[in-house]
Amino acid sequence: MRAPALSSSGIAVHRPLTARLRPHGVLGAWQERNAEATIPHCVARLEDSGVIDNFRRLVGESGAPHRGFVFADSDLYKVIEAVAWEIGRSGTRRWDGWLDEVIGLVARVQDPTGYVMTWIQGVHPEKRFAELEWTHEMYVLGHMVQAAVALDRASGRDDLLAIARRFVDLLHRRFGPGREEGICGHPEIETALVELHRHTGEERHLALARRMIDLRGHGLLKTGHLGARYFQDHLPVREARTAVGHAVRQLYLNAGVTDLYLETGESELLEAQRAQWDNAHLRKMYITGAYGSRHRDEAFGDDYELPSDRAYAETCASIADLQWSWRMLLATGGSRYADVMEREIHNAIAASTDETGTRFFYSNPLQLRPDRYDEENAPRERAPWYACACCPPNIARLVAQLDTYVATADAHDVSVHIYADADIDLPPHLGDGVLEIRTGYPAGGTVDVAVRGRIEPGVRVALRVPEWSRGTVPADEDGYLRIDPGPGFRLDLDVSPRWTRAHPRVDALRGCVALERGPVVYCVEQADLPEDVAVDDLVIDLSVPPKADGATLHLTAHVTEQVTEQAADQATGQEPALYRPAGPAAPAGTSSTLAVPAIPFATWGNRAPGAMRVWMPATTP
Repeated sequence: MRAPALSSSGIAVHRPLTARLRPHGVLGAWQERNAEATIPHCVARLEDSGVIDNFRRLVGESGAPHRGFVFADSDLYKVIEAVAWEIGRSGTRRWDGWLDEVIGLVARVQDPTGYVMTWIQGVHPEKRFAELEWTHEMYVLGHMVQAAVALDRASGRDDLLAIARRFVDLLHRRFGPGREEGICGHPEIETALVELHRHTGEERHLALARRMIDLRGHGLLKTGHLGARYFQDHLPVREARTAVGHAVRQLYLNAGVTDLYLETGESELLEAQRAQWDNAHLRKMYITGAYGSRHRDEAFGDDYELPSDRAYAETCASIADLQWSWRMLLATGGSRYADVMEREIHNAIAASTDETGTRFFYSNPLQLRPDRYDEENAPRERAPWYACACCPPNIARLVAQLDTYVATADAHDVSVHIYADADIDLPPHLGDGVLEIRTGYPAGGTVDVAVRGRIEPGVRVALRVPEWSRGTVPADEDGYLRIDPGPGFRLDLDVSPRWTRAHPRVDALRGCVALERGPVVYCVEQADLPEDVAVDDLVIDLSVPPKADGATLHLTAHVTEQVTEQAADQATGQEPALYRPAGPAAPAGTSSTLAVPAIPFATWGNRAPGAMRVWMPATTP
């Protein structure tokens, strides 16, 4: 199945290749779990939550009231897209009957104009296209279009595509060039229209995407108390150089703008996107590949505003950024985009789902305090579903297409960006065979590469050298090691544990360190500590190197003298002092020492809902 963001214009530096992830590898096993657990779970929850009933009630097949948010229809379309990618991956026919039912239902709900959105049609018909900042009509249509295109590519099934095209035709009649000016409060339609253009070859869809991108930043939305920055309507896209406002909206918009560049080659668009990417990733990205530091407005904060415990870090934001970074990679090349994608895949996104594939985090903080109570916005445990259920279906559709992000080709090389056990089909202009990748990554750094079949003379394989391994493996300026593959090549990446400090302007992290191993970020979880030791009372001893035991790393930590003093207060019935006089640091050896297990951040919360933290206070090495 063709990967997303495949430019038809020749602007793209890289073009996606077909890869097959082997089921015993980390990413391949995740895809298998997604197929067997996550997608069926999402299908069932569409029933339980009322999403399907919202359609049925409009054709007289349900007496239930409308349930869910205004944009609940989009959950159905994301699940259909997940099913489509799974069909393309495995050829499954498991969901044929379900697709017949739900697509037929959507077709019956669609009105003669082409419009279909259950909340508007069944609850507030007077709001049709009247409150674009809130009603999400174009956002919902965008997900319908993406699902329809994916399904047609995967199976040749075009019934949903016919529905989507009729709705898009309505959009052209209402908001096309020379008609009413309007943009959606939640970007998404832009990248969907570009993808529809690629799939159908119709230039008018690209023109409509361009129009909506050009209209942003001119005050068309009624922004109210949230302000224009929340909606990314504060500046025209060619002038916006910083990531602001609602994080998911900003990142979806950026994916669409980069898609437009991939089709038009307009240098101003790329210049703006490069500046935005630098701002988002050099000043506003959490170490786990998460985005959005403010619960208020689900928004980006100021530069270097990255509190661990108050991180909103919505799962959908990491998914949206992966989609944007992928498009930037296609547009310009360079390992830094794939470095970020890998960070997101193995940390923020992986942590969003439990080991069963059926429970999810909406937000992904990097620290959970023992007394945290904000269950609505940051639950202490993963939940099987949410009232605003955007994240679980988004996870399902992303994981089903992970294989499409592994490798690309240009005129001369095959480039491997994401390491996984995989078989990659060589494109006809570079050979006739398969590039085999065999690896235990990220647990180990050995990557074996071999060509089975014929490869054209002079064709090289470009292997990404992650930034954290540049000191041990030579790489070209773009961060890739180019090899003549021959019968085989072994790449050895250094996945030794390493301590990481934050930029000094990240006030929340001063004096703290995080532990990484390869692309994996680690955390300390209360479940691994004695009952009388709290995560928040530990200080890491950097003079003792971490010791590996499988996926677990063992650290040496101290329980500080101040904590001991507070414990003494408690023993005498006194309330521990909130503040104490400053004095000299306790000499080495005066605080208790213990071994502390650290686990991959992606695995936390699978045993108990206790405290956790990524960034730990540390002694000076």
